[in-house]
Amino acid sequence: MTRRRSPPVPAQLGTQTPLPASPDVALLERVPNPHPDVRYVARFTAPEFTSLCPVTGQPDFAHIVIDYVPARWLVESKSLKLYLGAFRNHGAFHEDCTIAIAKRLKALLAPKWLRIAGYWYPRGGIPIDVFWQTARPPAGVWIPDTGVASYRGRG
Repeated sequence: MTRRRSPPVPAQLGTQTPLPASPDVALLERVPNPHPDVRYVARFTAPEFTSLCPVTGQPDFAHIVIDYVPARWLVESKSLKLYLGAFRNHGAFHEDCTIAIAKRLKALLAPKWLRIAGYWYPRGGIPIDVFWQTARPPAGVWIPDTGVASYRGRG
């Protein structure tokens, strides 16, 4: 009988963990994908994402949708929640926040495919939506719509 080694337990899981001071120091963790042979999409949605305008210090709000097709690794969800929360007091433009999240996940996970959609709420009367993906989705994988409508104002 072959004994399987248990993967290491993520450091933040099961502990009371304060919100990181910034995304740069946030510990983003990964766990082994139990089904690396299967192509499937994992989705994370952060409908209350916040950051700060780097010029005015005013809060910015977004609805972030992250889809990825895992390879060997999955992002550990608590660490992702803390990482995204670390943007709350971080000054950066909408495009920078969105792409920085995608690049960090890509570097950590080396997924088969990754897409991020940042639907930013209006400031100064203009909403900014930011979209990026690593490549074309793998063949045979169902990629659902992000489920977030473009900004239409009050009507």
